[in-house]
Amino acid sequence: MSNVEVTKSDIKLYKNIHGTIKTARADVIKTVNQTMVLTYWEVGRYISEAVGNRADYGKHLLKFLSERLTKDFGEGFTVANLRNMRQFFQQFPIRYALRSELSWTHYRTLMRIVCG
Repeated sequence: MSNVEVTKSDIKLYKNIHGTIKTARADVIKTVNQTMVLTYWEVGRYISEAVGNRADYGKHLLKFLSERLTKDFGEGFTVANLRNMRQFFQQFPIRYALRSELSWTHYRTLMRIVCG
């Protein structure tokens, strides 16, 4: 570090800025997680409503969606993940009851516990 004299007010200013940045980053992470959860819930709803009880159609549809979504958006849209999103909607069908404190990872863990 340089030989610049640091005052108490400099330290206080640094701590204020540091705290503001740290809080903002935590808020961004929280917002991204919540948006991801709501998006995956919506995707699960669309798939669930389209498939209904037609298992054969569901297999075809999930493969088609996986290929197209992966091409358009990159990783994260495997058949298994789309199946998880569908299951998520089916296990938690009331959107406004979803908890903003829980991430997609939390919900996947809960689904494993509930569904065995």
